[in-house]
Amino acid sequence: MTFVTFMTSNRGRIMRVLMGIILMSVGLLVVKDTLGTVLAFIALVPIAGGLLDFCIASVVMGYPFQGAAAREQLAQERHR
Repeated sequence: MTFVTFMTSNRGRIMRVLMGIILMSVGLLVVKDTLGTVLAFIALVPIAGGLLDFCIASVVMGYPFQGAAAREQLAQERHR
């Protein structure tokens, strides 16, 4: 629950975008070739997740895909 709370927060969203940019940079500038291209494409997932407010990890842990819905469910669980 704590992990999903962080990942759906504004700080978590910013962190996902930054980590995606770092992963993309490593893929394009350090690794190169096919593996670098694959890393760059994989990096689009956390970047898009942060920008569009969705979290794949929350689905794995039983929470909604959309960040707003996950935050709402987390708030309801805290008040129980």
